[in-house]
Amino acid sequence: MAVPKRKTSPSRRNMRRSHHALTASAFQECPNCGELKMPHNMCGACGHYNGREVVESKA
Repeated sequence: MAVPKRKTSPSRRNMRRSHHALTASAFQECPNCGELKMPHNMCGACGHYNGREVVESKA
């Protein structure tokens, strides 16, 4: 069975985890209604995507 020969130092462990940080989500305004939405996603408020209505809005 494979077992580490030496204990992993805190420095090496933390260097390995240097890319694990969370990034803030990007948002942009919907050109149709002005609500914030994620890029390349349908607007949840009005149901528009890429300039056309994909899902009928509830209102």
